[in-house]
Amino acid sequence: MEPGELSGEALFQGFAIPEAASSVPPLPVAIRRAVLGKCPNCGKGALYKSYLKQVDRCSVCGESYGQIHADDGPPWLTILLVGHVIVPLIFVVNGLTVWPLWVAMSVWPTLTALLALAVLPRAKGVFLAIIWKTRAPGSERN
Repeated sequence: MEPGELSGEALFQGFAIPEAASSVPPLPVAIRRAVLGKCPNCGKGALYKSYLKQVDRCSVCGESYGQIHADDGPPWLTILLVGHVIVPLIFVVNGLTVWPLWVAMSVWPTLTALLALAVLPRAKGVFLAIIWKTRAPGSERN
């Protein structure tokens, strides 16, 4: 190092990074953890205590989630994703085969409902992680 140059450490002296801010994961990591049903902060604790009811606080890191409200976002995302999967599938299958009406009226609604039930908690996890990470409205924490 030449005289007059500042090292990386000297450059940031006096600018302490808060401990909490440095341990918060980036948004893609938080979303991935929440999609898997884990705490967006630590990735270890459970995010839900039942099918769609989020925990008030992570049992591992203590991060608070009880005040976060995803509202209509998860159902909207679920409808968007399931519709974009099911509708083309219906067109492809109906173009290749001819099912009796009773089979189509049994298979497609059942498949749609099962896919929606599988996607909905993951969609809620996406919204919870985004609201938590960005501290957006819907997260009434101090």
